[in-house]
Amino acid sequence: MAPDQDLTPSEYIVHHLTHLTRLGSDAKQQSIIDMSLINLDTIFFSVLAGVIGLVVMYLAARRATAGVPGRFQSVVEVLVEFVEGQAKSIVHGDRSFISPLALTVFVWVALMNSLDFLPVDLFARILHWLHLTDTIHYIRIVPTADVNGTFGISLAVLVIVLYYNFKIKGAGGFFHELVAAPFGSVKLTLNPVTWIGLLLLTLANLFLNLIEFIARTVSLAMRLFGNMYAGELLFLLIALLGSTATWWGFGMHVIAGTAWAIFHVLIVFLQAFIFMMLTLVYIGQAHESH
Repeated sequence: MAPDQDLTPSEYIVHHLTHLTRLGSDAKQQSIIDMSLINLDTIFFSVLAGVIGLVVMYLAARRATAGVPGRFQSVVEVLVEFVEGQAKSIVHGDRSFISPLALTVFVWVALMNSLDFLPVDLFARILHWLHLTDTIHYIRIVPTADVNGTFGISLAVLVIVLYYNFKIKGAGGFFHELVAAPFGSVKLTLNPVTWIGLLLLTLANLFLNLIEFIARTVSLAMRLFGNMYAGELLFLLIALLGSTATWWGFGMHVIAGTAWAIFHVLIVFLQAFIFMMLTLVYIGQAHESH
């Protein structure tokens, strides 16, 4: 759809909140869980942000010198030392993989969040100039404003946490923790009551631990998604002020857009920091035994 096509405010917002699922198609997600569709724009911009992050960190590592560092190297060194400090205070063990992981999570999520600063109609205008609107009907450029994207990262964190639980505690130790914490266990005797008590406590412990893993994963994904989705929606509402063709509408568009963009800088990096810290906390808990 061309960016200059006449749309009502509600149609404009719905159009910008619809994902590209198939080239040359208007296919849309019909339910909360729809495994028949893949949000191509989320995948593309997630990979793009990841590649940009890799290139930036590669250039920083390649240009690093032992002498007086330049501004770019100084900024990267401060970031690396900051992340290493957070990892050291939370994870007590080998951090040779965990610290780079935390740095990757922060940089990647921050870059994906930062795509929200691009004008909402920028890519629609580019596609219109390239005559690609017949092939690409919709496009959303903020992967973290898509619940599928945030759940993908959150599930990856869950896999890493489970890996460290098995690695640190062993399969037997991890399984024992699942069925024996937080309520403990019962020593078996010939008394049948102890067998019933053991069964009930085992089921209660297992249920609570499974709920904890699920709640961590869901909350980690929904927190990032909710904040970025709300920010994207506010940018769309502010963009509608500029379409009123009045001096006050344009003035409010500039003022409100600038104010929200400045405030959104805090949200973008704060959410990346929170996601990184929670990842470290969950991995740190995997290193501890009950």
